[in-house]
Amino acid sequence: MNAPAPRPLRFAVAPSGFKESLTAREAAEAIAEGLQRVVPDADTDLIPLVDGGEGTAEALAAATGGALHHLTATGPTGVAVPTHFALLGPGARGAAGGRAAVVEMAAVAGLSLVPPDQRDPGATTTRGVGELVRAALDFGARRILVGCGDSGTSDGGAGALQALGARLLDADGRELPPGGRALARLARVDRSRLDPRLADTELLVACNPFNVLCGPQGVARVFGPQKGASPAQVEELSAALERWARILARDVCGPAVALASPTPGLPPYAAPAPAHTMSGAAPALALLPSAAGGVDLRHGPGTGASGGLGAGLAALGARLLPRFDVLLDGLDLDARLARADLVVTAEGALDRQTTRGKIPAEVARRAKAHGRPVLALAGTIGEGAREVRGAGVDAYHGILPAPVALAEALGRGREFLADAAEAALRMILIGTRLTGAPGRFAPPAPAPTPPPGPGRLVPLPGPPTAPR
Repeated sequence: MNAPAPRPLRFAVAPSGFKESLTAREAAEAIAEGLQRVVPDADTDLIPLVDGGEGTAEALAAATGGALHHLTATGPTGVAVPTHFALLGPGARGAAGGRAAVVEMAAVAGLSLVPPDQRDPGATTTRGVGELVRAALDFGARRILVGCGDSGTSDGGAGALQALGARLLDADGRELPPGGRALARLARVDRSRLDPRLADTELLVACNPFNVLCGPQGVARVFGPQKGASPAQVEELSAALERWARILARDVCGPAVALASPTPGLPPYAAPAPAHTMSGAAPALALLPSAAGGVDLRHGPGTGASGGLGAGLAALGARLLPRFDVLLDGLDLDARLARADLVVTAEGALDRQTTRGKIPAEVARRAKAHGRPVLALAGTIGEGAREVRGAGVDAYHGILPAPVALAEALGRGREFLADAAEAALRMILIGTRLTGAPGRFAPPAPAPTPPPGPGRLVPLPGPPTAPR
């Protein structure tokens, strides 16, 4: 009786997008293309992942049977841009039976919307985020999830609050102009004209809990340089956001902002959080009490999300939620990783920040719970990349074949990613042949070749020929 044929290799491909180059879906397709050049009959499961940044609204609309609504709103430089928000399907309901909506910060205030020669995080604004929240309210949404990621702003959410009716005033009672730099002149916040519909709306923020507003790991210091800030501008912006946090807590935070204690013995960002879904509820991340007895928006987990947008929305009573608890709901991710022989994840940059709440680290953590090997591909390999091994990544591989200009790297991202996936898988297969490692990656032993006789050449293997 013949033995049953071995099942095909199973790959789980779970990347994020590559900023300004590939969406998560495009990245997954490119990786699959490279893997299937090596193993054409592989069972490849594409799991494109979003982290609150680009593609979040579209992904959640598709997952719930909802739809995107297109409109124009204020972009990060103050110029109107075409944008969208999502109204989710009937499975995700809001408070009092209202509809649920998703506002994607990156779709209206993302870095990709700021031309390189205009990248000044002290001047860009989140006003468009507030305009999208207002538009969702107009459509009857009473549960609104704001996805944070890929931001081009560092205004602490000030622009969003202004769009929702708050007035930011200097010592002479004049309204401040847009941007985080202007917050250095803030004297008080007038909340009397805030949109009254916010009072009966559940506002959620899907954020990276490792991002805090102020301090040595504050948003201006960690992300300001990526958004175009000079060292002097980083310090200026850090001081302005410190002032914003203090005045915001004094003038805006009300009883709706619930205090919670972090888990004893853990820093606040490490406190485990219950799962949350768009159709259920869970406690928010812990906002820390200040010495004065109010809420400390400076160091609470998630307050630094999207240039401090997390802090601004938290002051309105929004609940800050670990983004993966929200955004991976409904994907059945753990089961799909568990059935794979190899998990491949990817991101634009692999560095020290990867272990602080980025997609490759989250995928690796979940895959390791099921004993699955993890390969990470990245556009660039930066300082501290080796730390990802401690997070569960078994191996990582850069995708650039040689030093190239940024424009070329972005334009040829799909090609480079597919080639890197192919090269990495070939190396894995070489390793299994060298070690004779058992398991799904152990190739069948080749048929023995008889030793050559006198004057006989051993032909090199070549491509199969068509039958004559």
